[in-house]
Amino acid sequence: MKKQTIVWHGRKYFLLGRDEDGTKYFLEEARFDCGWYWGIGYVETFTNNRNPAQSKDISCHTHFDSLFFKRDNMNGWDVFRKLLPENPFTDNEIWKIVELMQSAYIARRYSDMLHCGGANYTSNLAKDDIVCEAEYKRINEDVIPAILAKLYEIIGEEEK
Repeated sequence: MKKQTIVWHGRKYFLLGRDEDGTKYFLEEARFDCGWYWGIGYVETFTNNRNPAQSKDISCHTHFDSLFFKRDNMNGWDVFRKLLPENPFTDNEIWKIVELMQSAYIARRYSDMLHCGGANYTSNLAKDDIVCEAEYKRINEDVIPAILAKLYEIIGEEEK
């Protein structure tokens, strides 16, 4: 299986692999949403599995973390290999993918806390000490884009 990138409805998707039933899974390119947070880790399958770029719709929408990090008391690498036995990545690349995705999620949650001033259960008594616009800006403009750039180097199509 070769690395593959498709564009569907103007959005870029990266092939993660194929499950035992032959369904292809794609990671949607992350984007900064609603002017304050990153939409990261959206995984899609499409109605046209043979030619996903020509699909009329998405057949399944889920999240990378729920697929690979919150399952079966296994680490992300093992779950990736089990869920997507056919994929275009080396074992070392899979380790890097799960490391970078977990790092992106952690950075995104930290950014959300810096912006909202807490965990959003209730008013945080330490809100004034948590909110930090400079750090929020650094995470969103430097850290997360750097993590994603390294991820896309691994999962993107190889240069011809």
